[in-house]
This record gives sequence, structure tokens and C-alpha cells, in this order.
Amino acid sequence: MTTTYHCELAWLPPGRVARDVLIEVDGDRIVTVTEDAPTTGERLRGLVLPGLANAHSHAFHRALRGQAQAATPGGSFWTWRDHMYAVAERLDPDTYLALARATYAEMVLAGVTCVGEFHYLHHRPDGGRYDDPNAMGLALVQAAREAGLRIALLDTCYLAGGIGSPLSGVQRRFGDGDAAGWAERADALRAALSGASDVVVGAAVHSVRAVPADQIAEVAAWAGGAAPAPLHCHLSEQPAENEQCLAAYGVSPTRLLHDHGVLGPRTTAVHATHLGDEEVALLGASATYTCLCPSTERDLADGIGPARLLRDAGSPITLGSDSHAVIDLFEEARAVELDERLASGVRGTFSTGQLLDAATIAGHASLGFPDAGRLAPGASADLVAVRLDSVRTAGGTPDSAADRVVFAATASDVTDVVASGRRVVESGRHVLGDVARLLADAIG
Repeated sequence: MTTTYHCELAWLPPGRVARDVLIEVDGDRIVTVTEDAPTTGERLRGLVLPGLANAHSHAFHRALRGQAQAATPGGSFWTWRDHMYAVAERLDPDTYLALARATYAEMVLAGVTCVGEFHYLHHRPDGGRYDDPNAMGLALVQAAREAGLRIALLDTCYLAGGIGSPLSGVQRRFGDGDAAGWAERADALRAALSGASDVVVGAAVHSVRAVPADQIAEVAAWAGGAAPAPLHCHLSEQPAENEQCLAAYGVSPTRLLHDHGVLGPRTTAVHATHLGDEEVALLGASATYTCLCPSTERDLADGIGPARLLRDAGSPITLGSDSHAVIDLFEEARAVELDERLASGVRGTFSTGQLLDAATIAGHASLGFPDAGRLAPGASADLVAVRLDSVRTAGGTPDSAADRVVFAATASDVTDVVASGRRVVESGRHVLGDVARLLADAIG
């Protein structure tokens, strides 16, 4: 089925605003893109962007919004984690489906057409297996499909409660015994989803805290095997992680991952906040992606990562909303530049185009969807229309449209979303209906 969209303004490769753009879609692909075209077809007002990629998500963390932000004095990432564990303990496949579906629908309303779900909530609260050991992962895939986005399900190996410590309490539902047990379950998940064009089954090393050094290489080998897959890892989010790794192994977390074959152009280091020069050089030389999640990193008092140094070294930047303190990729994008200004005292390190690339083409590529994230023939048919006449974005010329969107728009300025050729948001309304009600019901 062919559908034609007329875009008032559109962000076209290699990074420019074009007027009166006609985009013809056949099925889930863009067929033609024509500039200065007559007004015909379905109209998309404002600035039309490629679909946004949320490269790092923990769907169940959405239940923490408003419950864990107002921290007690002296709070930290580690005290926040106790709140997160309390939520993790309560979910089963049915309640996780409801929560994830609502969370993903919120993402779609914000212009997200692909999510990287860092998934470690595998088993029953006591560590016992569901009848289908991948019931929780399959619930996430169903949630993504019903909400209307693609998913890279990053099945996460999580084996230890800390370096040298066994899993305990709710952590037991994260574990598979060892990397071989994790790989066996991940193989079954990949087989169950074989042939799906809207799902990529990838892998994740939760962190060097949660996967012993002698188990890391097996996870990397799985991701780099006969069917290469994305491989993600939390990296140096907290100074304590660096200190513990150095004490246990004599090297930094980045060096440990490098020595066990994790780094490379299919790998994404998430956060990468506390790095030295050697670590930046290792990530850059290996072309490992760095996924920055500024809204979460500031919420958890993690710090400001070396974004400019990583980019300059050769590490492509992507974006994620992580704990979903907010779900707004425009906020994540501009925060990369604005946080860099705070850290460096210099304005203009990242251009509008570079920030949009992080939110679109780089993010999709890091999740195993390299044919998405741009408005061009052959690309995935993902179109996101953003208002230019709201109180945040009104004023200026067409040439400034992208700047206004990146530095002033919010998720609420997204009016229409086409994902894989399907119109899932129209005039600000999701096909599932009242997403706020879905969230309230799921979290309640």
C-alpha cells in the first residue's frame, strides 16, 4: 500500500531543512523524496524529522517517576537503586506487559520509533524460571508491537551482586547461573523471534560489577557469532565502579572490556561518565558507540561525561532516556551540548545536526537498524512531525526550524508519528487512546 505525505518542512540528509517535501511510502519503506513539491497527500505540518531512537531504556523504571526523584539528603545512585529493586520485585509477565506497553506508547508520543531495551528482569522474584524462561522478554516485544515501535531487545547477562558477591534478594531474578546458562536462554529467545523485521535480539553485559571477568568473553562471543548482534554495557557510571574494578582486576572497566573482546563498532558503552584519557582512547579507537542519558545522569547525581572527547576520539554519540525520569529525546539531545558548556565553559561543541544525528541515524545503527533514522529512499518509513507554532517553538524562519526544535521543543510538541509506515500518532493522539490513563493504571 502506497501513502504520500506532504511535509511543510523536512530534515533531509546530509543535515538540512527543505521545504514542501513529498515523501512516498510503500509498506514500511520510503520510496521517493521530492523537494519543492505541490501540496498533495496527507499533510504533516511543522518540521518533519526521521524517527528518533531511544538507545537505552529500562521500561520498568518508568514506575519510579515522581517516586524517587525527591531524594533524601545525602542520597546517591546506590540509595536510588533500592527504590528500583522494590519495583523490580513486583512485576510478572502480565503486569510488565501493561507497564512496558504504556511506557513505549509514551515514547511514541515523543517521536521515538525504535527503543533499545536493556533487559535483565528475566525470572520469578525468587529466581525460579517461568514455564517459558523468556516470558518477560517476550512481553516486552509484545508491548513494543502494540505501542507501535521497533525494539532491540538487549538481553542482559547479570550474574553477580557486585564484584565477588553472589546475587541476593530480588537480584536473583536477573541471573542465569553463568554465561553459558545466559547464552542458552538467549539462543532460545533469538530462535523464537527469528525472521521478525521489527525486532533485533542483542546482548548486554550489565556491567563489570555484575558479570565476572572470566564470563565476559562468552557474552561478547555470542554477540559476535554467526549472527552478529548489538552488544551494550553500562560503563563507569559511578566512581565506585572504577575503584572496585581496579582493586579486583588491576585495570579500569574500559580496559577490562577491551581485554575481553567487548569493544568494537557493534558495541555501545552506556553512560561512560568517569573516564580517563586511556579509556576515551580505547572507546574511540574501537569505534564503540557511547550512549549518553543526561536526564538520568543528572537525576542520579552520576556526573557529566566527556562527550566532546569521546566524539573527537571516534566514538559516535547516541541518546537514551534510561530510567525515564523524563521521556524526551529533544531534552536528552540539547543536554549533551548544554552539559558540555557547563563542564567546559565553551558554547557550541555540538551542532544541531550532530545532536539530531545522535537522536536518529546513530541511535538506530547502534541498535541494529542501520537502514533507519533518515528521510531517504530505501530507509525505514519513520516520520515525526514537530510543531513550530507552540509557545516554545514559535518565531523564527524556516532555516532556524531545526535549531528551535533541538534547543526549545519538548516531547509535547510532537503532533504526528509514522513508524515503519504505520500512522501511530495523529494530532497528538496515540492509536491506543489515553496513554496517561494506561500509565496510571499500570503503575497503580
